[in-house]
Amino acid sequence: MRAPVYRVFRVPAIHAPKADVLWKDDVVSRQSVTARDAKSLGLTGDDRYVVVEGSEAGIARAVELLKDVARPLEGAEAERVYGRFRAQDEDAASGMGLLFGP
Repeated sequence: MRAPVYRVFRVPAIHAPKADVLWKDDVVSRQSVTARDAKSLGLTGDDRYVVVEGSEAGIARAVELLKDVARPLEGAEAERVYGRFRAQDEDAASGMGLLFGP
């Protein structure tokens, strides 16, 4: 079994509603799709960032659906934004542990 893959997209604010196509698509909606505003990730601008994690086929479908809407990030930039998503998820998980205990 292959490890899950991911792709990070920067969606300009003007195109943010068009990115909803990801959650409506049968293939992509079966992947893990997370969207956050730049400011919530500590980044500048009004863009929205979307991370799609899952199978290679699911990622390829997301790239196709967003080809006219958003550009996928590459290299260090993609890793930096993905790291911010993961850090927020870990912070949220540890906060739940504090609320509900082990």
